[in-house]
Amino acid sequence: MKALLTVTACTLLFAACGKPAPTESVESLMANPERLKDVRAQCKADHAKVGDARCTMAAEAARRRFMGSGTPYTPAPPVMPPPAPKN
Repeated sequence: MKALLTVTACTLLFAACGKPAPTESVESLMANPERLKDVRAQCKADHAKVGDARCTMAAEAARRRFMGSGTPYTPAPPVMPPPAPKN
């Protein structure tokens, strides 16, 4: 019984020490530009405090807002010069 209590207490202690998972997603940041601006400013001020996961999500949301769906580059076909006149 004492061992069970000790294991339970240790489990709760370790669970309380973990960082909470980010509640925001890339899509939610894309939909709310003011929140995106705030998160990017926080990342710029103190990246270590905000965390890699949230800063990466903010960067991805900013990239998607700027680039859109990311249409692939398709160059125009080369323009052929007209045939030379025959003399």
